[in-house]
Amino acid sequence: MTIATVGMISSYRGLETRADWLWQQTPNQFGVWGNMQMQALATKPDFLLMYQFDFPQTPPQKSWLDSFRKGQQKSVVNVDSFLRGVNKERIIYLLREPPLDEIVEITNQNYQQAQKYCGYISGPDDFAPTPDYMPAIWYHSNSFQDLNEMPPPQKVAPCSWITSGISRTVNHRQRLDFLQSLQASDIKFDLYGRNLPESVKKSGELGNKWYGMAPYYYNLAIENYADNNWYVSEKLWDSLLAWCLPIYYGGPAADKLLPPGSFLRLPSLDEKGIAYIKEVTATPDAWYAAKDAIAEARQIILHKLNLLNWLSNFVDQHS
Repeated sequence: MTIATVGMISSYRGLETRADWLWQQTPNQFGVWGNMQMQALATKPDFLLMYQFDFPQTPPQKSWLDSFRKGQQKSVVNVDSFLRGVNKERIIYLLREPPLDEIVEITNQNYQQAQKYCGYISGPDDFAPTPDYMPAIWYHSNSFQDLNEMPPPQKVAPCSWITSGISRTVNHRQRLDFLQSLQASDIKFDLYGRNLPESVKKSGELGNKWYGMAPYYYNLAIENYADNNWYVSEKLWDSLLAWCLPIYYGGPAADKLLPPGSFLRLPSLDEKGIAYIKEVTATPDAWYAAKDAIAEARQIILHKLNLLNWLSNFVDQHS
């Protein structure tokens, strides 16, 4: 069997030099899954994945990522120089950020530009050329074999939340307001994350999300966006892979992808939601009741929703 290589470009900082991007998401060496190999930096790949890539805008304007790049000037990008000679029908554009009101115009321009270069264009919104769920990636550094075979780790604490202090959109600010209200209650939970407000009690940043999830029965998985049928992010995958029972706030996409009972629905980001968290996290009973469903969901994430599995299927269909 011939192994096709898949290269990658992205506007996410830190991925430009990551030779091992997603290699932890396969049981095989060097990013092999089925008939393909994830080689992000390959100079002459057989396929190319444009992963949340921001095209140069006309007239030039800031992308959604620029708000995180304080003091940096955005350079002019020559798109053709990144395509590495890959034919259009083998170039994949996957947009993974939610269609927040503040960035919808930029998202639409990205889709329009992608049609010049890419044979397949998808994103988690209704106006994408191909609306679809985001194939799963996760942010634990554990090996695939470890995640696939491990029993539940020892649970010693009730609940955690890993989030950030980003406040650039209405949705981000709503989440931060809920965080303030939750900490003002008497609910016991541990908070981890970067750039969090000084006014909240936090346990610090994490180099590996595993340590802020695996010891907990429950994990708050609160999306930045919950208003369509497509968007669901790694917040849910990370929680389940750490054998947590997620208390999830998001759209209905998760219900279509995961088995019933594998996560709990947070009803709202208000007093009703706080009361729900308090009731659930008071005992580990809900976690024990959901353990089999969590185990099933983990296998679906690892083997079916996995981005490498998605890419392998794409390669099958276009080789």
